[in-house]
Amino acid sequence: MSAKRAFRVAATSARVLTGAAVAAACVVGVIAAIAAPWPTVTNSPAQAQVTPLPGDTMQVCGGDFRAIGRFPADPLRMVSAGEPELTAGTSAGEPQSASLSMAGLEDSGELTALTGAVEGRSAPLIGAAESLSIAADDLAGFASAPCREPRTESWLVGGSVATGSEDLVILTNPGEVNATVTLTVFGDSLSSSNVVVPAATQVALPLTSIAPGNQAPVVGVTSVGSPVRAMLQSVLTRTLDPAGIDLQDSVAGPQQHPVIPGVQVFSSAGDDSEMTVLRMLAPEAGTEAKVVVKPVGESAVATEFAVPLTADLPTQVSLGSLPAGAYTVEVDAGEPILAAVRQQDGVGRGTDFAWAMPAPEIDTEVLVAVPAGPAPTMQFAGAPDAQATVVVEPLDGGDVQTITVPAGESVAVAVEADTVYTVRPSGVVHAALTMSAAGALSAWPVWPPAGAGDTVTVYP
Repeated sequence: MSAKRAFRVAATSARVLTGAAVAAACVVGVIAAIAAPWPTVTNSPAQAQVTPLPGDTMQVCGGDFRAIGRFPADPLRMVSAGEPELTAGTSAGEPQSASLSMAGLEDSGELTALTGAVEGRSAPLIGAAESLSIAADDLAGFASAPCREPRTESWLVGGSVATGSEDLVILTNPGEVNATVTLTVFGDSLSSSNVVVPAATQVALPLTSIAPGNQAPVVGVTSVGSPVRAMLQSVLTRTLDPAGIDLQDSVAGPQQHPVIPGVQVFSSAGDDSEMTVLRMLAPEAGTEAKVVVKPVGESAVATEFAVPLTADLPTQVSLGSLPAGAYTVEVDAGEPILAAVRQQDGVGRGTDFAWAMPAPEIDTEVLVAVPAGPAPTMQFAGAPDAQATVVVEPLDGGDVQTITVPAGESVAVAVEADTVYTVRPSGVVHAALTMSAAGALSAWPVWPPAGAGDTVTVYP
């Protein structure tokens, strides 16, 4: 091979090797580029965190107690059996008072709705409650109930259509437009009915008209057009003797851990099985409920048991075997349930009964109006894992009480009738008000104030 030819071969080989190296480098570069993060262009949308302003505070009261069946020729005719006494107070200024109409009620008194206007970004607290005693030939007893805000959904867990019971579903629409209310009855059979509640009006429906034949009815109340205040008025007669009256508050909805403070168990010379009864309903899905009953002021368990619940079918369990005293009833369930306890202090003339409802958690300041009535007591049940201190102070001044509520226990404290209190818990507690004397029984939960909505993100 000549030197010139050898040079050309070497040059060609060098070019081939160089090209191969460049190609390999390109391949490596492409692979690396694919694996490496590529530059991106992002554009975050404009947004703002907004906390809605609270609305005006509104409390709707119950109004006159209705008597039905006094006229044999017109058994559904309703007349006023008594006008309640109102106890009310507010954290700022004087609330505006409006009178609502009580449709179909003869000789009616005043039905009050109280409104506290928002100032700045805070809504005033309002505490209001009513009470009355009745001693007539056809009905007798004591009843009290708090004034509450209207809701678009609520539940009535008590009530009866048994012989001797005359229960009324009371619906009050304080709004400026009509409300269409759907009443869904859970019981031995499932049924539904509708009623229109005119603006600024209260109407009453006999429970027997919407829940015939149901031994333990539970009523779901939903409204469209305007929120309504739902409650249950009950009258009991044994043979021909009046045996008590009651005003039962509604609850907002099912929950997995209802807590019912201040349940009172009374002894009787007769059958105690119907004296104290726990009613439960699983409206969404069947589940098992574990019931734990503890005496007030003690950590020991008085009784505990499990109850299987079938979806949409109310179940009742007697608590009458418990010794006489005050208790807190706690229920744990795998699915959200509704619960309430019916308590009665005797049988026949001169006795009374009351439904005790679950008390929601409160962890902020609230006003509690204690209406006129016998031996009022505030009941506090503590959270299972944390002790709390509760300050109870009369709104208009007076002795301040500081109560320690141990974790998993309950405490009772006596308060004055016809007085509004500021209640300030340091942690989560459940609270209820009970009133009791011979032939006079009442119980209802303390509700947290309606506050502003949660903070939301707004995208323009």
